[in-house]
Amino acid sequence: MAQFKAAIIGCGGRGRSHARGYSRSDDVDIVACADPMEENAKRLAEEYGVPKTYADHKEMLAAEKPDIVSVTVWPHMHLDFIRDAVEAGAKGIHAEKPMAPTWEECRETHRLATENNVVTTFCHQRRFGARFVKARDLVNEGVIGDILRYEGYCPNMYDWGTHWFDMFFWYNNDEPAESVLAQVHSEPKPRSVFGVDLEAQGVSVVSYKNGRKGLVITGIGGGGCDNRIIGTNGVIEVIAHQDPPLRYISSKTNGWAQPDLSGIMADRDDTTCSVLDLVDCLKSGEEPRLSVRKALQATELIFATYHSARIRKRVDLPLQPGDNAFHAMLEEGVYA
Repeated sequence: MAQFKAAIIGCGGRGRSHARGYSRSDDVDIVACADPMEENAKRLAEEYGVPKTYADHKEMLAAEKPDIVSVTVWPHMHLDFIRDAVEAGAKGIHAEKPMAPTWEECRETHRLATENNVVTTFCHQRRFGARFVKARDLVNEGVIGDILRYEGYCPNMYDWGTHWFDMFFWYNNDEPAESVLAQVHSEPKPRSVFGVDLEAQGVSVVSYKNGRKGLVITGIGGGGCDNRIIGTNGVIEVIAHQDPPLRYISSKTNGWAQPDLSGIMADRDDTTCSVLDLVDCLKSGEEPRLSVRKALQATELIFATYHSARIRKRVDLPLQPGDNAFHAMLEEGVYA
């Protein structure tokens, strides 16, 4: 019998990705999954040999008493479902990003996890991606000199930006951020992802306590590059969805160099690695690579970005207002 019982709430694509991770561990049995859409629950159960399915997650938690719970529902449900898992006695929770639609909900999620000693993670899975792991190694090896700036290009600050804000912390060895200066633009009827309205274009400049800067630009591309790391002696480019996945140039290279990524968790996808890391940390007591603490620090930059746009000046951290300033501006007709 496995050491841990796991249950999954939300049986869509991300729920199945979490299930694939648990299936790779000899320490975990997936005992049940829950989804109000019966066909989703049945598909996951059939694919991964899960013995029981439920339409109601609370019924599942009460009946199965799982040790680990995956929460792969839309962000506005995260806090309530995580609270339900904590109250049901879960030892570990692995949730999808972004954390929640407001900063106050994010802080409450962190409080729930830490005060109840529940090992909680959010799936910023790129911390396990080979190209991102190698980019961090190159930074720490000093191949481009002293780091000046991290850059990220993506469609929006919330759904996509959460990854790049987290990657900046990853590249920067989780050095604390101290301020954000930003602006965002929206159409009168903004695009919505997972039920959350998003800006059409924006820019956010983050200052870190070690003097480095982070720059996220949304709504326009980065010339084929998703992350760019600027140093005093060169540049690293990380390309998330095409080849080459990673390249760098410096005074010591003859043009662009492409480092070898083979052997860096090559047999596992990033989400599987995130699940297995949570399981390992439940056993060892170590902090997971995707801990709720690290998720909170990245998420703070999202809401600080929106608040800076609202007040039109720099925001010094920690962020105080608990709302979503972008949503508040929409309600006030700022972009009408």
